[in-house]
Amino acid sequence: MELPVFVEARQPRWRELEALLDRVERDGVSRLSLEEARALSRLYRGASSDLLWVRARAGAAELSNYLNDLVGRAYAVTYPGRRVRPAAIGRFLSTGFPDTMAREWRMFVASLLLFVAGFGFGWLGMMVDPDAAVWLVPEEHRNFDPVKRAQDEASGEVAGVGQQAAFTSFLFTHNIQVAFFCFALGLTAGLGTAILLFFNGVMLGALAWVYASKGLMGWFWAWILPHGIPEISAIVIAGAAGFVLARAFVAPGGLSRRVALKREGAVALQLLLGTLALFVLAGFIEGTISQIHPPKLSVAFKVAFALMVGSGVHAYLWSGALRAAWRVNEPPRSAASAFRST
Repeated sequence: MELPVFVEARQPRWRELEALLDRVERDGVSRLSLEEARALSRLYRGASSDLLWVRARAGAAELSNYLNDLVGRAYAVTYPGRRVRPAAIGRFLSTGFPDTMAREWRMFVASLLLFVAGFGFGWLGMMVDPDAAVWLVPEEHRNFDPVKRAQDEASGEVAGVGQQAAFTSFLFTHNIQVAFFCFALGLTAGLGTAILLFFNGVMLGALAWVYASKGLMGWFWAWILPHGIPEISAIVIAGAAGFVLARAFVAPGGLSRRVALKREGAVALQLLLGTLALFVLAGFIEGTISQIHPPKLSVAFKVAFALMVGSGVHAYLWSGALRAAWRVNEPPRSAASAFRST
C-alpha cells in the first residue's frame, strides 16, 4: 500500500484517538463511557500497529513522530502506573487494614500465643535461676539496679525535648526492624518468625521478673504499658504477616508455591504496612509519657492511660471483625426493597 493511501485510510482513526486522549487528559479516564473506553483500547492497538508499519517505510519520519507521540499518550493513560493517593491511604487505614486483620485473626492469635509463651518462659526461667539473666535479660538492662533507677527517676529531671525526639527516632527504627524480620522470616516456613516472637517474649518476661522481684511491678508496668500495648500489638501483627507468608509454603492450597507466595505475600504486606501507624504511636509515647515516672506521673495515671490507648488501638484493629459480624447478622431485605434499591 502506498503511503498517501495508507494515511488517507487511517487518519480518521488517529483523529478519533486524539479526541479521546484530549478528553481523558482533561477529565480523566473515569469520565469515559464503556463504549468509549473500548474504543480507546481498540484505537490504541490500531495506532501501535500503524506505527510499526510506518517505521518500516523510508521517508515518513514526520508521520512516524506523530504516531509515536500518539501511541505514547495512549500508553500513558492506558497504563498510568500506581500512584499513591491520600484517599487510598485513608481507605486502607480505615477499612482495608482492619478487614485484613479480621480475615487473618488465626495468624494473629498464633503469633500472640508464641509471644506470651516466651514471656512465661522468661519469667519462670528467672524465677528458677536468677543467674540466667545473662542470657534472658536484654543487655542494656543487665547493669541497672531497678530500685536505684526508680529512685533516680523520682528525683531526676525529665529528659529534654531534643533527647526525647532522638530517643523516639531510635525506638521507631529499631522496632520497625524487629517487625520486618518477623515478616521476612516467614520465608523460613514460619520457623524463624516463631523463634523471634518467642525470644522477644522471653526478654520481656525476664525483665518483668527482675522488677517484680524488687517490689516494682507497678512501676514496671507503668513504664512499659503506655507504649507497649501498641508496640507489642504491632510486633505480633508483623509475626502474623510472617505466618501468612509461611502458609504459602506449608499449605499452598493446590497452587504452585510461587503463585501461592505471590497471593499470600500481598496479604502479608498489608498486615506489615498496617503496623507503621502503631509504631509511630508507640514511638511517640515511649519517647515522652513512658519516660515520665512517679511521682511526676503516678502509676495509676500511667496504667489508666495505657488501658485507654490499648482499648482504642484494639477497637480499631478489630473494627473489621465487627463490620463482618454485623453484615452476617444483618436481617435479609425483602424482595420488594431489594428491587427498589436496584
